Amino acid sequence: DVQLVESGGDSVQAGGSQRLSCVATISRGCMAWFRQAPGKERTEVAVIDDTGFINYYTDSVKGRFTISKDKDKNTLYLQLSSLKPEDTGTYFCAAANVGWCLRTPHHFAYWGQGTQVTVS
Repeated sequence: DVQLVESGGDSVQAGGSQRLSCVATISRGCMAWFRQAPGKERTEVAVIDDTGFINYYTDSVKGRFTISKDKDKNTLYLQLSSLKPEDTGTYFCAAANVGWCLRTPHHFAYWGQGTQVTVS
């Protein structure tokens, strides 16, 4: 059974930084971070393919967030910098059954429980 466990979410002031981690029991596949604000739908933040060389970001986080992964540790990361109040939400780690990525939640078969990021 595939499991994804996120950590690292916290409350931070605008302009601050933090790093989210997602430990996975799956070692292959496209992976991604999504976020969901209260009362809104879950939206993509960043995705990274199985090779780790191809990644995409939603426009609002480009230049501020960085997605990466450590295959030896089966861990996905999201470095958040220059945080804004609109970045507030629950951040979810997701993994697909294939190595290539589509930028839609429907592409991902496995999801973590989420970690809360609050920016004030």
